Amino acid sequence: MPGRLSALLLLLFSATTLADAPRVAIIIDDLGYHLGNGKRAISLPGPVAMSVLPGAPRARTLAQQAYANGKEVLLHLPLQAYDDDARAEPAEIVLDMSRARVGATFARALDAVPHAVGINSHRGSLVTRHPGHMAWLMQEIAAREKLFFIDSFTTHQSVALQIAEENGVDASRRDIFLDPDKDPATVAREFERLKEIARKRGHAIGIGHPYPATLELLERELPRLAEEGFELVRVSELVRRIPATDAAPRIEPAAD
Repeated sequence: MPGRLSALLLLLFSATTLADAPRVAIIIDDLGYHLGNGKRAISLPGPVAMSVLPGAPRARTLAQQAYANGKEVLLHLPLQAYDDDARAEPAEIVLDMSRARVGATFARALDAVPHAVGINSHRGSLVTRHPGHMAWLMQEIAAREKLFFIDSFTTHQSVALQIAEENGVDASRRDIFLDPDKDPATVAREFERLKEIARKRGHAIGIGHPYPATLELLERELPRLAEEGFELVRVSELVRRIPATDAAPRIEPAAD
C-alpha cells in the first residue's frame, strides 16, 4: 500500500507539473518553394506546425509530407500588404476583390494545401486592418468546420482577432517572429524572448521560417524545452484553449 500511494502521489505531482508548465507553440512559415529546407523543417522534433504557401510549386508535396509526419499543416494565406511594391502573390486576397472573389480565392488556396487545419496570414498589413474584407474571410473560415486563424500581426491596426471572434472563429496571434533577420544571434535572442513571454503569461506562439539559422537553433533547443520546464504543444491546442483576448497586449508588428 505505501508503494502504491507513493506511485499515485508521483503521478499526481507529474500531472500537476505538466498542467502548470508554460506552453510554447511554434509555426514554420513560407514552406513550398525549397524542398530541402521544407523537409528539414518537417523533421523538427515535436509538434511544430508547418505553414504552406498555396501558390508555391512544392506546396502540395510538403503539406502531404508534413501530415504524414504527424505535423499540423496550416494554409499560409497571402493577404495584401500596405506597402505592396507590386509583388504578385498566387492566391492572394486584395482590397479590390468582391465578396465572391474573396470566397473563390480562399477556396482555391485551401484546396492547394491538403490537410490544412488552420490558416495564418502571409503579409497582410493592408487587408488585416479592413473590417469588411476580414469579415468576408472569417465567414469563409467559419463555414468550414474546425478551421482556426492565426494573425501573423504585421500591423498594430489589425482587426483580425476582433472580426474572428464576431464570426465564431477560434483565433490568436503570434507573439514573436524568431527570425526578423537571419543572424543566428538574432534567432537565439528571439527564442529566449519567446520563452520569457511563456513564463510570464503561461503560453506563447512563435513564428519562424525555414532559414538555416532558425532550423539549426530549433533542432538544438526544442529537445531541451521539457528540461527547462516548458511544454511544446500543437498550435491548435493554444488557439482553442486560450481566448483571443488573452493574446499579448504589447508586441511589435513586423514588416511584411
